[in-house]
Amino acid sequence: MKLEAYLFFNNQAAEAFDFYAKCLGGKIAMKVAYGEMPGTEQMPPEVKKQIAHVRLEAGDAVLLGSDFCSPTPEPYPGIHGCAVALGVDKPEEAERLFAALSKGGEVEMPIGETSWSLRFGMFTDRYGVHWMVNCNRPQ
Repeated sequence: MKLEAYLFFNNQAAEAFDFYAKCLGGKIAMKVAYGEMPGTEQMPPEVKKQIAHVRLEAGDAVLLGSDFCSPTPEPYPGIHGCAVALGVDKPEEAERLFAALSKGGEVEMPIGETSWSLRFGMFTDRYGVHWMVNCNRPQ
């Protein structure tokens, strides 16, 4: 089994995933707009350009997402109550990822040493996604 995070964005999925690919050293393996899907002929042109599904692969990690699209006129609810957690083996990699991904966002806990880790930090990125970066202490 694989556990994969799926994020919904407010019309920023393409931009966010390009940013994540650059920061994580990954690649966009799939990106599909709503207008490329069957049965979307009646959608407004601005919705057809939005991302229906995107897949980022970085090493063994996979991050999935799309632009929020509701069949009702429901507004984008934002991302609440969860975080994407990155686990790395080296403190330097934790610091690099924290600096890259948090750029333009809001740091909640600066990257530093904790009782359980060589490096740990938390932030909300420029797209509203909550992240935790962790480098565990050796067992």
